[in-house]
Amino acid sequence: MHYAALCIVCLIIASLLLFRERDGYFVQAVLLKGLASLCFVILGFLCASHVMWPRPATLIFVGLVLGAVADVLLNLRQVFVKVGQTIFLVGILVFLSGHIAYLAAVLPLCPSPILALLAAAVLTFFLMRWIFGKITAKKAFKIFGVVYIGAIVFLNCVAIANLFSYASTFNLLFAAGALLFLVSDIVLILNTFGPENKFSLRFVNLMLYYVGQLVIALSCLFLR
Repeated sequence: MHYAALCIVCLIIASLLLFRERDGYFVQAVLLKGLASLCFVILGFLCASHVMWPRPATLIFVGLVLGAVADVLLNLRQVFVKVGQTIFLVGILVFLSGHIAYLAAVLPLCPSPILALLAAAVLTFFLMRWIFGKITAKKAFKIFGVVYIGAIVFLNCVAIANLFSYASTFNLLFAAGALLFLVSDIVLILNTFGPENKFSLRFVNLMLYYVGQLVIALSCLFLR
């Protein structure tokens, strides 16, 4: 029950931070975001502890911690506006490091890493081509975007390959969490760099993100 309680508390706090953010209370929003992210970090710690910290669970926990740090950084750009772009890029780099930790956790389980990489390259090309047709962003952001989305797409390809190879509860939950993470980031990019910033898209982005991280944290509970 404490796992479910953490998930509920996380989503409630995430909802509150959305309204604080919308109303311009950016410092409060940063604090709330940190608390919401702390929930999935605690959840990951509890789930990894339950299975005695096998290597994949340890790496997933590292990814969760890096994700929580990146969460705070992304919202700090609204507090420190003058260096907002720099903070945003640093936050993306920290998120990328978290994805690399996730990838290190599941890549050894992949039956065909090269095939997953090729599939990710093709999917990333068409996905970014579609995204670039809908946004306006500086070259630096576009370069970061290609690398960042490419890493998440590769993570998804590996997770899906693992699921097809062995339909375990861990592989199912991890693949679902990775997919939610990818969709969340696509919504974030479109809403941040698109023609209009919409609260409804921000809500979808953040809810998908937190559910994705919670599901990834819970997946540790089913590692064997």
